[in-house]
Amino acid sequence: MDTLKIPNKLIHEKSPYLLQHAYNPVNWHPWDDEAFEKAKREDKPVFLSIGYSTCHWCHVMERESFEHQDVADILNSDFVCIKLDREERPDIDHIYMEVCMAMTGRGGWPLSVFTDADKRPFFAGTYFPKDSFKVLLAQISSLYKRERSKLGDIYRQVEHALNQAQGYSRDIADDEVVQTAFFYLKNIFDYKNGGFGTAPKFPTGHLLLFLLALYEQNAEKSALEMAETTLLNMRRGGIFDHIGFGFSRYSTDNKWLVPHFEKMLYDNSLLSYVYTKAFAVTKNEAYADTACAVLDYIRRKLMSNDGGFYSAEDADSEGEEGKFYVWTPDEIKAILGEDAQEFCTLFDITPQGNFNGTSIPNLIGKQIPPERTKWADSCIDRVFKQREKRVHPFLDDKILVSWNGLAIAAFASSGKILKRSDYTGCAAAASEFIDNTLGRDDGRLMSRYRDNEVKYNAHAEDYAFYTWGLLELHAATRDTKYLKRALQLTDIFLQDFWDEENGGFYFCSKSSKELIANPKPVYDGAMPSANSVSALNLLRLAVLTGENKFGEYADRIFSAFSADVANSPGSYGFLMYALIYKNTIAAKVVINANKQSDSGQMLSVIPENAEVVVFTPDNTMEQYAKNYKMINNLPTAYVCKGHTCSPPVTSAKELAALLT
Repeated sequence: MDTLKIPNKLIHEKSPYLLQHAYNPVNWHPWDDEAFEKAKREDKPVFLSIGYSTCHWCHVMERESFEHQDVADILNSDFVCIKLDREERPDIDHIYMEVCMAMTGRGGWPLSVFTDADKRPFFAGTYFPKDSFKVLLAQISSLYKRERSKLGDIYRQVEHALNQAQGYSRDIADDEVVQTAFFYLKNIFDYKNGGFGTAPKFPTGHLLLFLLALYEQNAEKSALEMAETTLLNMRRGGIFDHIGFGFSRYSTDNKWLVPHFEKMLYDNSLLSYVYTKAFAVTKNEAYADTACAVLDYIRRKLMSNDGGFYSAEDADSEGEEGKFYVWTPDEIKAILGEDAQEFCTLFDITPQGNFNGTSIPNLIGKQIPPERTKWADSCIDRVFKQREKRVHPFLDDKILVSWNGLAIAAFASSGKILKRSDYTGCAAAASEFIDNTLGRDDGRLMSRYRDNEVKYNAHAEDYAFYTWGLLELHAATRDTKYLKRALQLTDIFLQDFWDEENGGFYFCSKSSKELIANPKPVYDGAMPSANSVSALNLLRLAVLTGENKFGEYADRIFSAFSADVANSPGSYGFLMYALIYKNTIAAKVVINANKQSDSGQMLSVIPENAEVVVFTPDNTMEQYAKNYKMINNLPTAYVCKGHTCSPPVTSAKELAALLT
């Protein structure tokens, strides 16, 4: 960064993405009232550029356009320019991405939107090369100055499109739609390489969760085969970092070889959760090993000293995409000596390369022989230590409640299933950080922390994802403080975000008047939606507490979006996952004991998919515990299915008999 340049208004922001643009010659504003007031006062359109710090094509557009004075002169003269970090403001990004999809049929980042001073969009696109961008700016400026009357029709069309996205149905989704979604996925499944559709290919962890749950529900073997084919091929491909671990955001080809190299907290959290789930279903240790590798990457690279988790690592280093991750045979030989040839053969590191003349390590079409595992691990460790000396990709160190909720869910679930107390400890530390740093005195949440600054009221996904994490943490520890906090957040979420008329949660609090619309997110894209995750959270709370109201709210979510699901079932993988949970009677086990350690034998016979609550005198929720008394001062278990509970038992043997 050239500090002799004059900074723009972004210099006062905390977002790493905004700070990357703070010395552009463009007079960038952050999203605030001042920018729109200036647009109104000067009678100019707004150019809204949305991206994130680890976005490769955002960097390209900056280098090609925003760093050049000739482009900046046009933007500064004819527009009010706003830079937005989509990860800080997913609410704003969601609305204008819907606009872009409606206008162009596609979306992505950087997202380039032109609006009037009232935030109403009239043109949207994504990345534009410099020359095309300059032509576009001239056309937009001319349209705004000379033919503004035409914009009214565009505004009305955009408003109609946004309202269409708010559609709902009164039909209750049922098991039939689950089968429809499965049939759709079978039709687009890549039976050779795994995954869905063609290049580019995204990991879509929620679809794999859906397939695993479908197999558990009705022994649908083809669902398990689809999930396993995908999980195994992703692990062998270049989308997985075989040297430092963790998954990249997506693969640019259909066989998972060449990734888009940025690593996101949300992807790695969801995928480690899925691999752990696959291990629980199949008992294949390879899935547990992969889950641990990913979690160890998150812990090593993305976990802050305070316990929260950072957001992402960039795809680029030294101005080149993937440079940190690729190798030549000579580089490996310098590190491994006589072991280099075997290592290069195993991991596809060749003189011609598989990526711009260099090689992305991968195991496509092969696996490490069992007798060479220790040798391979030793070589990987030596290569990793040398790689650590390279210039590292940029680390986006902001902490988002939503993505931390996913990480907490992953660490807690893996801690429970893999018997890793260190993982459970990571989840607990992150939860403590969120509550202490981003929790408000009234119990509500803020959304983002960076550099000692807490900012932005929480969005729907903050409440939904963090509640999911808390429920997994409760399942891993049996500490009811996490269940209490999940209940508190759910009550706040229902009060502030719930649509009483049509059902479903809005993206922003109902009191927010900042945006041109307040949609209800349900599409399960790179991440599951807030409504899909909330449906599962509410169903679990209904089981854990016996409070029917939570199940009724979940039913209203299924009802509100059933028409959307029917139109495109494969787009709602996590909602289908929640629906399978609803249609599968989950056993609840309530144990009352003098202290939690007394319940150990009973806990050991309970299956992984049961919901469990342990009440003790120092760890209780009186309104729920009062109906579950100890017998003869012994640890006492109650098994409930649906609205029926079996007579209490006081031994692990009796409990096991009830659960078979």
